[in-house]
Amino acid sequence: MAKYEKVFNGDFDTVLEQLDKEILGRSATASFEEGSDFYMGGVRCAVRVYERYSVVGSNRLSLTLTLIGDGASIHLVAMTSGGSSGMFFKVNRWGEDAFLDTIRDVLDAL
Repeated sequence: MAKYEKVFNGDFDTVLEQLDKEILGRSATASFEEGSDFYMGGVRCAVRVYERYSVVGSNRLSLTLTLIGDGASIHLVAMTSGGSSGMFFKVNRWGEDAFLDTIRDVLDAL
């Protein structure tokens, strides 16, 4: 499992839309699996689960994205799972790290 967290300022809807677009657009095998949106007072939360095939690991892996917004303040947590080729130990995380690179690239561009 690999994890990436970042707190920053931005427009919640714009960030969520751009992340979704880039995650699905950068891999022909990427798919949106499920999502949920939650509001409590002025705080918004969006959870998204994506999946894609990792050529390097010859398997599928998932990315769970949680975006929490309070006004312009946004907290992002992205975690990947799967993608390892080991039976008892993780042998590689190349696919997981590459999936998180998409998130980093989007946030750097915003």
